[in-house]
Amino acid sequence: MEKTKFYVNLGTQEISRLKAGNNEDFIIYATPDEIRELRELFNNMYDSDLGAFVRSHIPILEYHHDRPNDHYDEGMLRVLEKLYELGDMTTKKHIESMGVIDNQET
Repeated sequence: MEKTKFYVNLGTQEISRLKAGNNEDFIIYATPDEIRELRELFNNMYDSDLGAFVRSHIPILEYHHDRPNDHYDEGMLRVLEKLYELGDMTTKKHIESMGVIDNQET
């Protein structure tokens, strides 16, 4: 299946075929199935973020015992790994410069 160019904004979790505003944080080439996978990863991050928000209103629970926040961090890592897998060279270099994933490709 042919891959299509998409623009991804990590902060807003926007995935678009059209370049608009500041949605060009990451440029990827993906099939519809790969976009569904990425959207699912973003949805999981959103759910974890909501859980962390609720947890933040429980002052006696310490941060290092914060499973929703851990899930959010794990989700972010999975999103970055998927963006790296699908990304163009600029996207790959940007993610490498962040130092958050183990680059398996050489």
